[in-house]
Amino acid sequence: MAASPGRPDRPFQKVLIYRLGSLGDTLIALPALHLVARAFPGADRRMLTNFPVNAKAPPAAAILEHTGLVQGYFRYAVGTRSLRELAGLWWRLIRWRPDVLIYLGPRRGVAAARRDAVFFRLCGIGRQIGVPVTEDMENHRTVGSDGLRPVLEPEGKRLVRNLAELGDGHIDDAASWDLRLTQAEHMRASDVLQPTEGRPLIAVSVGTKVQSKDWGRENWRALLARMAVLYPDHALALAGAPEEYETSEYAADGWREGSGGPVVNLCGQLTPRQSAAVFSRAVVFVGHDSGPMHLAAAVQTACVAIFAARNIPKVWFPYGDQHRVLYHHVDCEGCGLETCIVQKKKCITSITVDEVMAEIVEVVPATSTLVEVR
Repeated sequence: MAASPGRPDRPFQKVLIYRLGSLGDTLIALPALHLVARAFPGADRRMLTNFPVNAKAPPAAAILEHTGLVQGYFRYAVGTRSLRELAGLWWRLIRWRPDVLIYLGPRRGVAAARRDAVFFRLCGIGRQIGVPVTEDMENHRTVGSDGLRPVLEPEGKRLVRNLAELGDGHIDDAASWDLRLTQAEHMRASDVLQPTEGRPLIAVSVGTKVQSKDWGRENWRALLARMAVLYPDHALALAGAPEEYETSEYAADGWREGSGGPVVNLCGQLTPRQSAAVFSRAVVFVGHDSGPMHLAAAVQTACVAIFAARNIPKVWFPYGDQHRVLYHHVDCEGCGLETCIVQKKKCITSITVDEVMAEIVEVVPATSTLVEVR
């Protein structure tokens, strides 16, 4: 049982955490979830979240199991306008009777946040923390400039900033990103990586659930061919959803053609947490703006991330100074499109293999001098 921040006379036994999204959205919220666990260590903490909206998007429970950060879940279809479904959700929440709401919802505008606050009050939750009822809480603060466009604070930092009354989120501390991987998950990683023969590991994920974020299979194949020549003593591990196995194999053929070391294609073979255990053993992770990228960042593996410009820079970048992000500014950046036809994904397709290789070499110096990065 935990005492209310600022009100030690009133203990909180039940804490409802509101967080929507998929793999990446859950991982970005890890520092906030650790903060909530520290603030309410003895409470029953349950998450209100959405059913997965995409087959490639694991539910929050697949990432948070074994962490102790959340003890249970309420789920609903995001965006529903069904009065019956909303009434059912209201009834489930009012029967559980949460003492406090921790709001980690996505940015949908102040008006939407205020409507959410009313709904939760109707569920009997008078104490609400983090609801972005002001523009400052709703929006990402400008943290600097690259000389071309404003640079905004990461989403994870906005979330912990809105929970400041609970204490310091320690977002720069690796412990705030800890997935608390189990021994069994690490053993599974060891088992699937046996073919890599103990070599230094390069982890790659070529998949994405959004068309506008896809760099293209030919680019991936060409990149892995270049990497194989520069890192002949390394092994390659590819991870992702089952439906990404074939595309990953096509990309891996570039590595094989470049006479690279052992390859393991793990697409569809691992849970998200087992994938994180694999990524924790890699010297670098290379991938799209994706859930696997955020998994690698959470286990403190340096990422080389290839970003489309559908979002404004910085907000969804992997958190930490050790990462390298390739992001091209274009006139249509911030479009938010999931499918880009008219502009033909010019933001991400303009990123060259040479540019990506240059960033990889900055993270992992080449072990072969046969080929120089152009």
